[in-house]
Amino acid sequence: MTSVTYRDAGVDIEAGDALVEAIKPLAKATNRAGVLGGIGGFGALFDLKAAGYTDPVLVSTTDGVGTKLKIAIETGVHDFVGIDLVAMCVNDLIVQGAAPLFFLDYFATGALDVQAAKRVIAGIAEGCKQADCELVGGETAEMPGMYGAGDYDLAGFSVGAAERAELLPANVTVGDAILGLPSSGVHSNGFSLVRRIFRDAGLGWDSEILGGQRAANVLLTPTRIYVRPVLALHKAGLLKGAAHITGGGLPGNLPRVLPKGCGAKLTAPWAMPEIFGLLRELGNVAPEEMLRVFNCGVGMALIVSDKDAALAALREAGEAPFVLGEITARPGIEIEGADTLFA
Repeated sequence: MTSVTYRDAGVDIEAGDALVEAIKPLAKATNRAGVLGGIGGFGALFDLKAAGYTDPVLVSTTDGVGTKLKIAIETGVHDFVGIDLVAMCVNDLIVQGAAPLFFLDYFATGALDVQAAKRVIAGIAEGCKQADCELVGGETAEMPGMYGAGDYDLAGFSVGAAERAELLPANVTVGDAILGLPSSGVHSNGFSLVRRIFRDAGLGWDSEILGGQRAANVLLTPTRIYVRPVLALHKAGLLKGAAHITGGGLPGNLPRVLPKGCGAKLTAPWAMPEIFGLLRELGNVAPEEMLRVFNCGVGMALIVSDKDAALAALREAGEAPFVLGEITARPGIEIEGADTLFA
């Protein structure tokens, strides 16, 4: 009787070991104060005192990249979805006033392609650098029969910390201004609709759109990481609340940071990447649906009292903020002139 090995069953232990060795330098490049040890142990240790906290509250998040991964897999462009993965997690930390401390990833596939996986994890490391947090480990799961050839899935986990007295939102009141920070495009939400629109329009990922750009290049533009400008604004004492605009758009995410009984009135139009107008046109998508599914050009909404000081500070940090609206005493999100966004 022939002896059967794990490799015969579809799992290559040596490939997994090779990937761990390949990513160690990537992880090392994300070092930050507070992390004890490095990749390779059974768990990661973090010393909050060494990171400078006195009365810390831990904040944790987890997220994925969604079906945007299908475009990366179908085009072989694996370099940016790791940035998306980090962004989706750390942007949720900062809206609570927390600085990202460390990040872990979960990479699952049917058969491990070391080179493709390394490119994905290199993107994760790049995202961690942009977020000033350390990639402390993760899990690579090779599961034959669970995924089709070349397929993989990603999940991310981030832990941050804030001093107890600096948690957000805090003291949001009627009359506060709402500022927007621009998105870089679709980010990592709504891609099931994006893929349906492109399929129904007979367009592929190599199709030329928006003045000759390759569709895949436009759609795989990574999610922006807002850690540095948002935390700098918070440190300056100018930030009262923030909302990461992901699935649900502005109507679904702004209410999550508003006090009971408050709402918001937003005034359109604002600057918006061209891809949103194209998606609306190709799919004949109603403006209300666009705003409910996509960020529509607003990656982060910030609530401030001193609008002028906040705008100046954000511009000084290299951002291009714009005024979205204000907090009102009427619950709900009103978007005045929504039709003008897609005119």
